Amino acid sequence: MEKLIPFTISDLAKLTSHRSGEVKFGEKMITIPKEENKIEFLKKSDAKYVLFGIPEDVGVRANFGRPGTASAWESAINSIANIQHNRFCKGSQIIILGTLDVSEEMEEAKDLDFHLTTDRQKLNTLVENIDKEVVHIVTSIIKCGKTPIIIGGGHNNAYGNIKGTALGLGKPINAINFDAHSDFRILEGRHSGNGFSYAYEEGFLKKYFIFGLHENYTSKNVLDILKKIEDRVTFNTYDEIKVRQEKNYQQEMNTALEFIKNDAYGIEIDLDSLPNIATSAMTMSGFSVEELRQFISFFGKNPNAAYLHICEGAPELGEEKNNHLIGKLIGYLITDFIKSRKEV
Repeated sequence: MEKLIPFTISDLAKLTSHRSGEVKFGEKMITIPKEENKIEFLKKSDAKYVLFGIPEDVGVRANFGRPGTASAWESAINSIANIQHNRFCKGSQIIILGTLDVSEEMEEAKDLDFHLTTDRQKLNTLVENIDKEVVHIVTSIIKCGKTPIIIGGGHNNAYGNIKGTALGLGKPINAINFDAHSDFRILEGRHSGNGFSYAYEEGFLKKYFIFGLHENYTSKNVLDILKKIEDRVTFNTYDEIKVRQEKNYQQEMNTALEFIKNDAYGIEIDLDSLPNIATSAMTMSGFSVEELRQFISFFGKNPNAAYLHICEGAPELGEEKNNHLIGKLIGYLITDFIKSRKEV
């Protein structure tokens, strides 16, 4: 974990707003002391969840998206530190590992032009560099018997999450993706639109369910590819559930769970599936926050849920006065996941 920037107890103290008569997550979450070996510490800790951030938007830039996803971690950890520690959810269940050091990749990416072939290839290479580090960290967490909670970053990091979990468990895994897009695009060099197709092609992703595709933003080429492999990769669309009401939301969650539940699976959440949330691909139409929270609670409570990844939030693209709200939303989603797993 050489490229990990550890999160310290003093970092946590700076973020926590102390108030008389209250106990906040920031007072109870666990950080790894400098003198401790990270792996040994994770193995012996009673905490189940390991939180880490990937503050990058290189994968989004490589996919011709709007940069800004690098800002999600800072917004999220500020909010998480100030959640109330109580009988519903306890901060002491979480170890904050830190953030992946992506400063070199971010610096190199900021002046690259997606429209130039050579620059696009450089962006693809930078994403591959980040992939390697994400794989290493996730593998290490899984091998310690812990559940990773990853805050992105772009959806390019799904690849590292899937590969890392598969390597940690020693077998391919499944994935459920709450997303307006398939992120199953052609293998044209790594970016935020093909993390799942690369993981599938390389044998780390066994079965994949895309929940709530937007019909207007899924190409014929992708639909044709999915049709050929529908026994292993399938989907439903937002339009058939919420617009035409041909399918029922709860029944669709049951269908998706049946498809993936027999093996370990990752829960992937792309915030661009929600309306009016600042993301690289912001939408005006989508599922509600409550529906997403129900989704995470439903899929989180299964023992085969192996990790949670929340990505594509871009607070710096939001309203200046309310750019803390994405962090607050991420805090809700993480605690919903932990609460759902009390019996696991």
